[in-house]
Amino acid sequence: MTQTVLVFLDPAYPDGRVEDASRPTLYATDLGVTRGDGVFETLLVLDGHVRKLPAHLARLHSSARMLELGVPEHDVWERAIVTALAEYQRTVGVLDEVVVRLVATRGVEGEHAPTCWVAAFAPAHSAKRQREEGVDVVLLDRGYDSDIAERAPWLLLGAKTLSYAVNMAALRYAHSQGADDVIFTSSDGQVLEGPTSTVLVAHAETDDDGRVTAKRLVTPQLDSGILPGTSQGALFAAAKQAGWELGYGPLEPEDLFDADAVWLISSVRLLTPVNHLDGKPIGEPSLVRTLTEELAGLFDRIA
Repeated sequence: MTQTVLVFLDPAYPDGRVEDASRPTLYATDLGVTRGDGVFETLLVLDGHVRKLPAHLARLHSSARMLELGVPEHDVWERAIVTALAEYQRTVGVLDEVVVRLVATRGVEGEHAPTCWVAAFAPAHSAKRQREEGVDVVLLDRGYDSDIAERAPWLLLGAKTLSYAVNMAALRYAHSQGADDVIFTSSDGQVLEGPTSTVLVAHAETDDDGRVTAKRLVTPQLDSGILPGTSQGALFAAAKQAGWELGYGPLEPEDLFDADAVWLISSVRLLTPVNHLDGKPIGEPSLVRTLTEELAGLFDRIA
């Protein structure tokens, strides 16, 4: 059984209240359980270093504001994270690669106080394997057009909410088709995002000797109803410093098929190459490896 450390944010415990994750810890009437009413963030700790914590906390609070959900300030979360990692190191012994999840629900129905906790646990074995070997992906229609986020803000498309049933159903469908993951498209034909990741597309120019002379990195438009990716933001900052040209969509499926490389990027799986899209190979393998190694190095340094 995977060791999970659980720390609840509790005003009576300034550094968080450690609870036994193997015992019941939530009320059955918590609105996070009964309605999926809440927000979360998932981040990675590598070799004891918490990656992109300010960006994750900022997005957590942005999501909470969209839900009109009051959550503790950054320093309260930070103290609970320190407690969780100290307890994880005490029980497991190492902090080489740890997933940290921050969760805030609307709380027990009728009590008007959020339930907030930090969980620390080891990543799934598939995360590292897919990061190293790449993934096969299918395109799926999300069923909304690309302007829906502006017209219907109550759909909360730019918030990282607990309502992930559709995302998980999409992944199950992909697995039933022999694929690993999904890239959603809008009903008007724009590329959006993965169920748990951001899409990145690269185009490269090479000289007669095969050396890369120009590189462009593109991601879908942020106003198309997708979740702003903390990993995408960090990588774009690093790539810009390294001389990459950057762009924000709009992207269509043909742009993916024509790309020199496509990746899904997320906080836990990191930069994951797309090997096949709807059964068709993406890019030339040696160029994909070259670009992946460069971007992964840039991401590691900045994250």
